[in-house]
Amino acid sequence: MCSSGYFHHDDLMTPLTRPPGPKNRGIIGNFPLGTRDPLGLYTQWARQYGDIIYYRAFSRHVYFLNNPDFIEHVLVTNYRNFIKGEALQFNRRIFGNGLLTNEGDSWLKQRHLIQPAFRRDRIESYGKTIGAYTERMMADWRDGEVRDIHRDMMRLGLEIVAKVLFNIEIASEGDTIAEALNTFMELGSRGRLLLPPVLRLLPTADNLRYRQAARQLDEVVYALIRQRRSNDDAGDDLLFGLLHAQDESGRGMSDKQLRDEVMTLLLAGHETTAVSLSWTWYLLTQYPEVEKQLLSELQQVLSGRKPTAQDLSKLPYTARVVKEAMRLYPPAWAIVRKSVQHCEIGGYQVPAGSTVMMNQWVMHRDPRYYDQPERFNPDRWLDERAKAIPKFAYFPFGGGPRTCIGASFAAMEGVLVLATIAQKYQLRVPPDCRVEPLPTMTLRPKHGIKVVLARRMEN
Repeated sequence: MCSSGYFHHDDLMTPLTRPPGPKNRGIIGNFPLGTRDPLGLYTQWARQYGDIIYYRAFSRHVYFLNNPDFIEHVLVTNYRNFIKGEALQFNRRIFGNGLLTNEGDSWLKQRHLIQPAFRRDRIESYGKTIGAYTERMMADWRDGEVRDIHRDMMRLGLEIVAKVLFNIEIASEGDTIAEALNTFMELGSRGRLLLPPVLRLLPTADNLRYRQAARQLDEVVYALIRQRRSNDDAGDDLLFGLLHAQDESGRGMSDKQLRDEVMTLLLAGHETTAVSLSWTWYLLTQYPEVEKQLLSELQQVLSGRKPTAQDLSKLPYTARVVKEAMRLYPPAWAIVRKSVQHCEIGGYQVPAGSTVMMNQWVMHRDPRYYDQPERFNPDRWLDERAKAIPKFAYFPFGGGPRTCIGASFAAMEGVLVLATIAQKYQLRVPPDCRVEPLPTMTLRPKHGIKVVLARRMEN
């Protein structure tokens, strides 16, 4: 499917041999993130142009895939020919050379070093922390109170991942991290991360805000590393392993290497689950029949007690609720890769250096694979129904060797947090609350999600 050599877009193909797609507009071409409704535009293109679409964004030649087989080819079958996309590479100022952005043999060594923290037995041991921290958060909640559940889920997720992976308590640092992340997400939603390099170097207000936020995160993460170094006997957590890791020559990680790994795991490790839970709560407020069935299972299995990791297998409907929420609102709403060598996808030639995009938002709502795709229906994941859905028509955690390393942890955390809170509180979105998705690095709610808390009667 792929061959070596050097190809130039204009020399290799004419517009007639490219896949169909929208007409390019001047020097910009097409820049969906600069439009009022990027998700709607991507969906429109997929329905209009089919399984593979071509468009140009500034100087980038983009191939947008809307077929599970094509997506599997990129993420699994021929994954070596596709490296992480430019948005993540542009974010090396934040993530450095951590697990999210690294490539090749160096990435593989990193993954092997970090993998033990996500073994099944270790993940199950995190269950008590998840439950305790969720209870601690709810201790400050009051019946009838209006809260931003997205903000609560973000703070909870950050505290949990800091404790279970690094054995660190996040206190005032949580506000600094949240503020910096909000800055990145806001700028990302306006397409700043995909601007040509020369524009990102200019001393504009946005660029200065970006650099300031990155410096704030650096200060927090280096302080956390120093804190953990000073308490070296605190336990056998992931950060302990990173602090004592050595390469073949016996050298340990530099502070910069440690910073990159901690930054990546701290930020990426809490964002996905927190965003997913935020949308789960929103969907439950819109589908009372699903909430009723969820509560029925929780009452039958738990009878009001705190859920544990051992209860996971007894809560299949709760797990399906979380899974279905990630279908409709996938935290990672798109995956972008860059082709290393010229190759062929779907009968079309894709030159080296091309951008290849796969969009979970579009695939997860494709009527070819989902009956009533806009409906929140956890029972579509019952065994027989789920078997009919192609593997890469649902891929919230990516796929292939670069599947999210924390996918199992995220799934467990989602179920335990949902079960813990849903037993004690019913959440309702006020009629005047506007909730809409913001496609940036993740799919956050643009204005948060305001909810009214209603304390459930004790059994």
